[in-house]
Amino acid sequence: MPVFHTKTIESILEPVAQQVSRLVILHEEAEDGNAMPDLARPVQTVKLAVDNLVKVGYDTINSSEDQILKQDMPPALNRVEEASLLLLQASEMLRADPFSAPARKKLIEGSRGILQGTSSLLLAFDESEVRKIIRVCKNVLEYLAITEVVERMEDLVTYVRNLTPVLTRMTKEVDAREKELTHQVHREMLVRSLEQVKNLTPVLISGIKTFITVKDSGKNPQDTQANRDYLVRKMSDEIHEIIRVLQLTTYDEEEWDADDITVMKKAQSGIEQKMKQATDWLQDPAALIGSLGDKALHQVLDDARKIAERCTNPADRDQILKTVGDIESMVDALCELRQLGKGDSPQAMSLAREIQKKLGDLQNMTNVAIANTERSGIRRPAPTVDGKVEQARTWLANPGMDDKGLGEQATRLVVSEGRKIANSCPEPMRKELLRLCDETEILTNQLADLIRNGQGNSPQARAIANHLSEKLFQLKNKIKEALINQVAEDFIDISTPLKHLSEASIVPIGTPGRDQNFAEKSQNFEGHANKLADTAKMVATAGGCRNKKTVEEIFKTSAQVDDLTPQVTTAAKIVFQDPGNQAAQEHFDLMKKRWMDNMERLRGLVDEAVDSSALIKAEEEGIMRDTERVEDAIQMKDPPRIGAHASNIARRANRVLQVAQQEAENSEDPKYVDHVNQAASNLRANLGVVESIAPMVQGAKGVSMNPADTNAQQNWRKANQTLIDAVRDVRGAVTVDAGVDQFPPPPPPDLSELKISDLYGPPRWEPITPSRARPQAAPVPVSPRPPRAPVFSPHSDPHYRNVNTRVPDQFADGPIMYQPQATLHQDPLYQGQSCAPLVPPPPVPPPPQEYGFYGRDGGAPPRPPLPNDNATPPRPPPPETDDEDEAAFPTPQANQPIMMAAHALHMEAKQWSSKDNDIIAAAKKMALLMAKLSQLVRGEGGSKKDLIATAKSIAESSEEVTRLAKKLAAECTDKQMRKNLLQVCERIPTIGTQLKILSTVKATMLGAQGSKEDQEATEMLVGNAQNLMQAVKETVRAAEAASIKIRVDSGYTIRWLRRRPWYTS
Repeated sequence: MPVFHTKTIESILEPVAQQVSRLVILHEEAEDGNAMPDLARPVQTVKLAVDNLVKVGYDTINSSEDQILKQDMPPALNRVEEASLLLLQASEMLRADPFSAPARKKLIEGSRGILQGTSSLLLAFDESEVRKIIRVCKNVLEYLAITEVVERMEDLVTYVRNLTPVLTRMTKEVDAREKELTHQVHREMLVRSLEQVKNLTPVLISGIKTFITVKDSGKNPQDTQANRDYLVRKMSDEIHEIIRVLQLTTYDEEEWDADDITVMKKAQSGIEQKMKQATDWLQDPAALIGSLGDKALHQVLDDARKIAERCTNPADRDQILKTVGDIESMVDALCELRQLGKGDSPQAMSLAREIQKKLGDLQNMTNVAIANTERSGIRRPAPTVDGKVEQARTWLANPGMDDKGLGEQATRLVVSEGRKIANSCPEPMRKELLRLCDETEILTNQLADLIRNGQGNSPQARAIANHLSEKLFQLKNKIKEALINQVAEDFIDISTPLKHLSEASIVPIGTPGRDQNFAEKSQNFEGHANKLADTAKMVATAGGCRNKKTVEEIFKTSAQVDDLTPQVTTAAKIVFQDPGNQAAQEHFDLMKKRWMDNMERLRGLVDEAVDSSALIKAEEEGIMRDTERVEDAIQMKDPPRIGAHASNIARRANRVLQVAQQEAENSEDPKYVDHVNQAASNLRANLGVVESIAPMVQGAKGVSMNPADTNAQQNWRKANQTLIDAVRDVRGAVTVDAGVDQFPPPPPPDLSELKISDLYGPPRWEPITPSRARPQAAPVPVSPRPPRAPVFSPHSDPHYRNVNTRVPDQFADGPIMYQPQATLHQDPLYQGQSCAPLVPPPPVPPPPQEYGFYGRDGGAPPRPPLPNDNATPPRPPPPETDDEDEAAFPTPQANQPIMMAAHALHMEAKQWSSKDNDIIAAAKKMALLMAKLSQLVRGEGGSKKDLIATAKSIAESSEEVTRLAKKLAAECTDKQMRKNLLQVCERIPTIGTQLKILSTVKATMLGAQGSKEDQEATEMLVGNAQNLMQAVKETVRAAEAASIKIRVDSGYTIRWLRRRPWYTS
């Protein structure tokens, strides 16, 4: 089956698939009684191209030393040759008889053979190229394995001289391979691992040098050896990861918290597809290690592990994992025998048969495990607090529905997370957080008792569910607030404990208390690092960040910090034991730099995950608390406390500067950037000296020297107030004040000048400067409606949202957020009042709203005015809805994976009106096209021509969605949001092209329905369709987020109008 993991393969297969699709269409038209055209010339052209391809292929085989290539490529070449002969025979038969059925059969078989044979040929060659890179990577691993024998400086020089060229070659080839891959995730994995190898190389050489110098000095090299071995292991792990990623050919665009059953069934399908190849490899004593069969066997084991990880029954999980481990051990033993040329020995043959038997048992175990998991109906709670709250909200919307306890479990986990975070909070916040946790738990227990007694649909249960939903949102908000305060406290200073450790390591030998001081500083440093990593993990889990990549990076970077921290302590200990060892000091410096790089990256990721204005506000509140503590210390005449708390004030101010600088660097809105930079100028330093902080610190020093000096006290208070004002100015610059309308509406017009026709004019709203921040603020005022003649206004509808705003939206994920209204319309027509003015009777019928033609109440419309002699009453405008398209969307069944993927995109896009939103309109169109493709693939009507045309339409729609997303990204002033949008949308055209090729492959299966090839084609088509729908769904979410920061002078217009969800009706 075709694979598309490289740009070269995709570029070759696409034109081949286009030509094959034309032959399929001609074949189908001939079945309707039409004569086939003369195909002699195009078939002859194909024959010449195939002959040339075969010649090049055999030349490659003859010149290659890759035994696997010599084994895998000839069958692909034979298939292409046979397919070209079938096409030639079909052409000759059709020339004699344009209606010949056997000729048409040969034509379709030849077309299928050309496409699949070419794909197999390209894959065999590409795998050969990958094996070349892997051999280079393994050469590096061999050098790393002999690191332990390098015990002299002469050995180190030779070691570095030999390692450098092979490492350089590996870097060059992996970098070139990364640029060739089509899957963005695979590219990012390679880049990350390669960067780690580059950074670790000098640290490793320094570690080896330190080991040699300590050993030569006659001291115990145990610590230096442990440090060196750690670095060798880290580099080896990264290179093994590079090797693993190089061999990947597919990628699933699964959701972060993808449904367990879906993932398990995908893995089950993978096992079924690869089982025959694995069995054939086991039965062939001469089969090569690393060939397709060997890879298939290991893929079967990997898929079995995926299934085991998601089993609800622990016994099923343990049994599968034990069997996988046994098979791996036996396969390793078999590979050793075959490498020694003993593949046909009785021992090897018996081992192969035993492995084959265990593989069959493993397949049965996975089938039973999936059936048990599906029968239990149990789903795992989401990995984040936001996801758990969403699951709980679904449960609370219908408490009488049996969700197998998922909603209740998610609610209790949110409570547990809240209590965990409360343990590290100061007393006022801790008390409030624990109170919300207790209240939420009490309501959960009450609702659970009612449900167990069969009263889940009772009025009492619904009332408790509504109250619990409110408490849950309050708890989620309080958790986020507590985490922001925790970030403000913990990340105020990330480097001081490391500096103290560094200073303690070089204290001269013989200094009193030297050992105790170093032990204390080591403990403080490790505790500090662990606390920062734990806080970052809590932010990723409960901080409300919806960027999957950011959250994953926080977890990875936190793990690196946890892994690196004890090694930094060990490096410091080596210096402590021998302060005069220059090599040890240089190695410690490298380790410190690596730790600081990781910690600064972690801090940046945490800042990206939390709201900037809220973080600055938390730091400002911390400055106020520290100010009070300084005042208390002055009253108590305690100089050490005065200095300590004044230093905290300075650190917090520096932290505010960091956040402000990040905001300014992230934005391309010149007015916003100028505003932030201007506000931060009072805190920013010239030549690295913070002008407004220095006076405060100097004043604090003066007070510390003489706490009773009133002049010194007044000088400090004045300087400190200046700093507080500067911090407040920065927060005001970063945050758009939602409580003040920066663009107030004009005064109301004279009632005598109003006309009834004005009521049917377009919606009017006010522009506002966009801001990245989304602060909570007072609700946007809504103009009252007349009791008998309600007039539609976008601001009076809680589901309405323009491009630059988040209006009150109780249906959105998370708490109800009130934001300033905003728009991108520059036409003076929209520079008016936010609500149409009241008019005296007679009343007129209102325009329809999204959730009903005559408004929310569904009552009869008001009586229209009587016509006069000269004019007829104005006709109400057409409904602003896309219900017609949604009504036509079919309901998916469990055995319709493509339809289910299309339905998931449809439900995501259904939240928004497609009026004035081309991205939503294109997404809804793609969902409908994919639903049609599902029906065609399942044989529910339509023809092969329809299948190919639908796939082509989907590919064209993919291009359109990408074009619209890139257009929106070009107007977004927030660099991070723009980057996120581009990352998710740029993979859509590639997946769309692949879908078009796979649909052609499926169309060529005429006469081969039910065969292994047909099943594989269907499986690949299903996986591709699911990936495409998921990518478009993520693009919709990223586009909605990016729309809050658009250039106000661009003229670009997009409207996000949330429709009323089904569960509120």
